[in-house]
Amino acid sequence: MKKEVSKSPVKDMTSGSPVKLILGFAIPMLLGMLFQQFYSMVDTVIVGRCLGVDALASVGSTGAINFMVNGFVIGICSGFAIPVAQRFGAKDYKDMRRFVANAGWLSVIFAVIMTSVISLLTWNILGWMHTPENIIQGAYNYILFIFLGIPATFLYNMLAGIIRSLGDSRTPVYFLVLSSALNIGLDLFFILVVGTGVEGAAYATVISQAVSGMLCFLYMKKKFQILRMEKDELRFSWNHGKILCSMGIPMGLQYSITAIGSVIIQTAINSLGSVAVASVAAAQKVTMLFCCPFDALGGTMATYAGQNVGAKKLDRIQQGVKSATWLGIGYSLIAFVVLYTAGGIFPMLFVDASQTVVIRQAHQYMICESMFYILLTFVNVWRFTIQGLGYSSFAVLAGVCEMVGRGLVGFAVVPVFGFAAVGFASPLAWLLADCFLVPAFHHCIRKLRAQMKDPESEGSGWLQKLNKEGLA
Repeated sequence: MKKEVSKSPVKDMTSGSPVKLILGFAIPMLLGMLFQQFYSMVDTVIVGRCLGVDALASVGSTGAINFMVNGFVIGICSGFAIPVAQRFGAKDYKDMRRFVANAGWLSVIFAVIMTSVISLLTWNILGWMHTPENIIQGAYNYILFIFLGIPATFLYNMLAGIIRSLGDSRTPVYFLVLSSALNIGLDLFFILVVGTGVEGAAYATVISQAVSGMLCFLYMKKKFQILRMEKDELRFSWNHGKILCSMGIPMGLQYSITAIGSVIIQTAINSLGSVAVASVAAAQKVTMLFCCPFDALGGTMATYAGQNVGAKKLDRIQQGVKSATWLGIGYSLIAFVVLYTAGGIFPMLFVDASQTVVIRQAHQYMICESMFYILLTFVNVWRFTIQGLGYSSFAVLAGVCEMVGRGLVGFAVVPVFGFAAVGFASPLAWLLADCFLVPAFHHCIRKLRAQMKDPESEGSGWLQKLNKEGLA
């Protein structure tokens, strides 16, 4: 078995300094996310500068529904990677390969169903969100092709999640950087040369993501000998499929339920007009860039917790949570200072300096959110750790808390106070989620310690019992 592991670019996170491991794993992920957000910003810059404020608002108005659908895909794929990380930590490589194969089968099924249903409902969804008439056609042209690219989203995120679950956070970044450069080139080609309009940005995104996914597949096939499968390991298994769904669907629902709150907020913003939509679109591109470290810490803790729970090292998990939380708090303070003092410069990347209302409102939004980034640290670190432990259903409840927070602001506060209230929607969502997640984490640790004392949980019984709880 040792020989099998040594020939693959994997990393065991069950021994060594938690801080060093977390930083070593998170930094490559962070670089990839930053580059991904960078090319997403370039998309927006090209659309806003070349096609105008209405085109910028068209793309921006789809952000919430885009997050709700593709967030579900990302969540499912992240959940599929958890049993893989757990079996890797437990050194049960044969069962690990079965989970990888079944994750592939399930991804195909989900991709076909979601693409068919959501594409048919796209226009109706934009209407339900009260998308302004002057931008709804552009919004439809853009988001429809994004949804037709759901299989490409599954391909990249499922394979990248498996690679990361084995401790390799660098390789997906390399492919992401390459596809990001391709995305920028295709943006310029479709919008400036071909003249496709806003849908050209969608073409570029889907094509580049498909390329990135295919590169992940070819790399796994060539380099990961630990994933070389025999025929019996390739067959679909109902038992493995149920366990994967018990991990993936709750995580996908967590993203989607959270996004329902974002849809409510986007609907409230849409009612304020296309200038407000453009202001938030520009601000969110900047804040998403600044939030990448929180996402990297969260993704790291999912893998870290998954491997260590497989190895039955709960003390290391608690040490890791503490270290990651302090790292996030330190970064939160730096991010707030930067956005408060220099945040007014960033919106001018997307619109002309004469658009003073858009620039002022975008800066206001960024200040409101960044004041509460410490709350976001706890949301990402503690939630993803809980998911890595195998209690994915708690993610749904955390998502409900976030939905309630954003829903309250969208339904009750924005209609009264207008744009000034928009920036407080996410902080309230984070606060409510934290009130649930912190005690939930300690509850999970107590349950796991009790299971460790059970004689029936020796060997593979440990993970089997844990996964059965996930199905309950």
